[in-house]
Amino acid sequence: MGVISWIIFGLIAGILAKWIMPGTYQIGFVMTIILGIVGAVVGGYISTFFGKGKVDGFNFGSFVVAVIGAIVVLFLAGVFAK
Repeated sequence: MGVISWIIFGLIAGILAKWIMPGTYQIGFVMTIILGIVGAVVGGYISTFFGKGKVDGFNFGSFVVAVIGAIVVLFLAGVFAK
C-alpha cells in the first residue's frame, strides 16, 4: 500500500477504535491517523503470531486486525498514562 493508502487506512481504523473503546481521548486528527497505523502494525504482528492473518491491503480482514490492534494500543496507553 502507498503512503496515502496508509493514511486513509489509519484514519478509518483509528476512528473506529476510538468509537469502540470507551473513554475520552483528547487526540487530534494526526494522532488518530498515527493510532490507526500503529494499531495496524501491532494488530498485524499479533495476528501473524497467532497464525490468524495479516494486514495486507484494503480489505475487511485487514481493517478488523487494524482496529483490534488500535484498541490494544489505546488500552496500553490508558494503563501507562495513569
